[in-house]
Amino acid sequence: MRLILLWLLNACALLAVAYLMPASIEVASFAAAMAAALVLGLVNAVLRPLLVLLTLPVTLLTLGLFLFVLNGLMFWLAGSLLEGFVVSGFWPGFFGAMLYSVISSILSSLLTPREVHR
Repeated sequence: MRLILLWLLNACALLAVAYLMPASIEVASFAAAMAAALVLGLVNAVLRPLLVLLTLPVTLLTLGLFLFVLNGLMFWLAGSLLEGFVVSGFWPGFFGAMLYSVISSILSSLLTPREVHR
């Protein structure tokens, strides 16, 4: 159940990113946002670890800043794989990925149970 809620929240985060960056990122519908959230999750689970390993020397030289570039490239890749999710280039993908991470983290933090202090 938690996984489905995270998926829905990530789709809402994608819609928020498309709303905040209307000229460069487009999401056609909520169904397209759900598909894009699924593809982003799969890309991050399957492709990201391999790319992080292959680009480890560059990541070390840039003190980890190259990971932002990888996130932007994967966001752009997801936009090029789907019909209803459009990312117009690398820089919109870069900033969209950063904004998506922030919004997704905020929304995901709403699911964590809060401790009750007695």
